[in-house]
Amino acid sequence: MIPAIEVKDVSFGQNGNLILDRVSLSVMEGDMYALIGPNGGGKTTLLKIILGLIPARTGTVTIFGRSPRQGREMVGYVPQFRTFDFRYPLTVREMVLSGRLSHIRGVLRRYRGEDHAATREVLQRLDLTGISDRTLSHLSGGEQQRAILARALVGNPRVLILDEPTVYIDTPTAFEFFDILEDLKRSMTILLVSHDIGVISRHVTKVACLNHTLHTHNTPEITEDMIAATYHCPVDLIAHGLPHRVFGDHEGREDQ
Repeated sequence: MIPAIEVKDVSFGQNGNLILDRVSLSVMEGDMYALIGPNGGGKTTLLKIILGLIPARTGTVTIFGRSPRQGREMVGYVPQFRTFDFRYPLTVREMVLSGRLSHIRGVLRRYRGEDHAATREVLQRLDLTGISDRTLSHLSGGEQQRAILARALVGNPRVLILDEPTVYIDTPTAFEFFDILEDLKRSMTILLVSHDIGVISRHVTKVACLNHTLHTHNTPEITEDMIAATYHCPVDLIAHGLPHRVFGDHEGREDQ
């Protein structure tokens, strides 16, 4: 079986710093694969290489056996929340529809009936139809995040890649968002970066820990040894980059 995403011996450096060191990763079709690790450990860089946004120094990346550029239309991407300017006067419908641009050919690049139909379908799927004419600045954080997700889904991708999708929304909304991903993983492969360890452990099929090098684990279990090996210190430190114990005293609590 050809992996949905295959990364082989990828290294990347910038300004004399080695960010990724011979990283290899296989994400199989149907996986919901989580990448965890400290800030600055290379997680976002790895996603950008998989997406073909930056080139690896060494190594290869394929998406269903194709190069990132050839496989781009098979991928939906949800970047970090802070990369969006929600003050821009776009409606939810306009934002989601813009996700169809990569499917439009020709010089004029006009939207077609099928683009509008796909937009209506994904708005309904994510329960956004009732607010589709609102501008982005008038949405709650959870509604904004669902709008970003809808834009990634409107192209009907086979692979969905998300970079810290819940980092700026509250815990109840994060749980609701992961319930949506739980439903989506029935029809697509999902790769995500997250610090919300207590949430992802309930949903993902596999976990990899990245801190310049990659520690892969072909189960969804997150153990104290895995965290310590990745972070090179005791386990007092995950949750949006702030010190926080995820084992021991907090075990079993929902705010892990």
